[in-house]
Order: sequence, then C-alpha cells, then structure tokens
Amino acid sequence: MGLVALRARRAAWAAAFAALGPAAGTVALGAEPPSPPPARVEAHSSDLLAVGTVQGSRMVIHVSRTADNAPVRDAAVSVTVRGASHPAVAQTDGSYSVDTPDLSLPGAAAIGFEVTQGASHENLTGTLDVAAPGADKSADTNGNTRQLGWWVLNFGVCIGFLMLWRRRKSRQPQED
Repeated sequence: MGLVALRARRAAWAAAFAALGPAAGTVALGAEPPSPPPARVEAHSSDLLAVGTVQGSRMVIHVSRTADNAPVRDAAVSVTVRGASHPAVAQTDGSYSVDTPDLSLPGAAAIGFEVTQGASHENLTGTLDVAAPGADKSADTNGNTRQLGWWVLNFGVCIGFLMLWRRRKSRQPQED
C-alpha cells in the first residue's frame, strides 16, 4: 500500500469521526456532570394547578385549570416565600415569574400561590425543596469510586481466568 493510499484512508477515517460529532473518540474523565434539574413546586386546589420551577433566584409559574388543563392567562398571581409576599409578573407565553433572593436559599420552604381572576380567588400551597450547592458532589464521587472498584474487580477476574486457562493448557500433553 502506497503513501497516497494511506493518507486517503486516514482522511476517510477522520471524516467519519468528524461526522459522529465532537465527542466521538474522546473520553471525558474530568468532565463535570450535567447540571441538576431545577427545583420544582406544585400546588393545587379543586379548580387550579400551579407549577413553579426555580433556577437561581427566579421562579417561573404556570397556572392551569384542573378541569381542562387550560392555562390561566389573565390573573393576578402573588407568591409567598418564607413569609414575604411577592407579586408575579405576567409573561408573554402565559406564564408568570417572580424574582427574589429568598428562592435561592437552600432547604425546604412553604410556598403559597394566591391567584385572583375576576371574582374568583384561590389560595394554593406547596413545598419547595432547594438543594444546597455542592450537595450532590459526594454522591457523584461515591459513584465514581464504586464504578472504579467494579472495573478493578472485573479485570482481576479476567486476569485470574486467563492465568488458570494458561496453566491448564501448559499441563495438557502436546499432540504432534
């Protein structure tokens, strides 16, 4: 095989790996795990359901009717977090948002949603549990250690099996 053919083959392999994406053929040993899902709170009454997702100090709230799951768009919504009431701002997509540093504090907190639409007034309550930053790191490290232990055990079993197989092969008489 000539030099030109080797270069053409290498270029074909490089193109094939490039088509697979940037992570093809690479091992991310020190890569950070994906960020955890946002904290979530659900509160419902007989007529309404409010779902809030928290990222940092901002909560996005979706309010819908339980009967037909239709979004509630023209309501006045206020959120009570850790004893302080905050008015929610209506967004163009039909959701509501609240921005307060009380939402980023770690731990469990009672959340109250007050939804007023026309003559209708509903109070909904739920519990928000915000994880402390870095609290998930120990579980991840423990999982990596456990996985490393399994790999070492598997390699040990394979090496032991190969040694026994080789020993058995050496004891068998050679037939010529």
